[in-house]
Amino acid sequence: MPKRIKSRKSKIGTAPGTLVHVGEHVSEDVKITRISYNKENFNRAVYEDIEKCLSSCRDDSINWINIDELHSIEIISDIGKRFSIHPLILEDILNTTQRPKIDIDNNYIYIVVKMLYYDKSIKEIKSEQVSLIIFENYILSFQEFEGDVFDDLRRRLELDKSNIRAKGTDYLAYSLIDSIVDSYFDIIESIGNSIDTIEDILMSNPSKKTLDDIYKLKRELIFLRNSIWPLREVLAKLVKSEYELIEDKTVMFLRDVYDHTIEIVDIIETYRDILSGMLDTYLSSVSNKTNEIMKVLTIFSTIFIPLSFLTGIYGMNFEYMPELKFKYGYLIFWIITIACTLSMIHYLRRKRWF
Repeated sequence: MPKRIKSRKSKIGTAPGTLVHVGEHVSEDVKITRISYNKENFNRAVYEDIEKCLSSCRDDSINWINIDELHSIEIISDIGKRFSIHPLILEDILNTTQRPKIDIDNNYIYIVVKMLYYDKSIKEIKSEQVSLIIFENYILSFQEFEGDVFDDLRRRLELDKSNIRAKGTDYLAYSLIDSIVDSYFDIIESIGNSIDTIEDILMSNPSKKTLDDIYKLKRELIFLRNSIWPLREVLAKLVKSEYELIEDKTVMFLRDVYDHTIEIVDIIETYRDILSGMLDTYLSSVSNKTNEIMKVLTIFSTIFIPLSFLTGIYGMNFEYMPELKFKYGYLIFWIITIACTLSMIHYLRRKRWF
């Protein structure tokens, strides 16, 4: 089972706005990627120093700065000073336990989104926090690890005739969120395939592993729902409210993403209902198996009750039992035994016990 709650011990007792990284990192190196583009030009470069990255940005272009690995507090602090970002926002960027949310400032919009992956080998959903800060000509994205779902978006930006090259940072932010939401459908599809597989097993030969798989998928769906449901609130605010950084033309696209999140949540609820029904089916199947076993045992017990009675009587060694010295007593005993057995079988069949 994946670890869902990250330790916040390092945050205990610190003042608000204190920059402390909460989370894990797999690499000691921080990767800073800058993409600058406009209608005519596109440029992409990777840096290790944030100052060199910022100094290479162009005012006549849209500048997308992406940072992989958040353990470098110095880099986050330098970015905060350069763009006048509130310390509480910087604290939230470093604290990777945030739920999806949105904060509005006079000069920027801060958005937290959960980027999710479905590991098919272990059938678990892995989560990564992505923080976006939208400015007029800049958009900053912060990721916990290297690797994301934005490769298709980057390829679109490289194309000279791409429509996105003629739009602002609000449309780029929409494209980033849309890429993340689209990846949710892949997770939903994988979970749906797993449910179909479990359903087939449930109808044929359910086992203890089937029950474990059902509970595991239920946990995954709960985690998925908790990661996506708050995103609806974020998108609703972007769609219903008027912000200078969000153009009216972009609102229509954001509304489309909002509809996708509603669709995903509805599918999740449907899958949860299906799994609950499968759990009931499994318990009913196990109960029926137990009943069948008890029925067989009861039939055997019923057949052997009169036989046990007979053997109990003639197992007594009283001296004056008249049948003890009877010449054909043993044969008669077996005749009576077989007759009793056949009579009990006939009686139980008439009662439709088997």
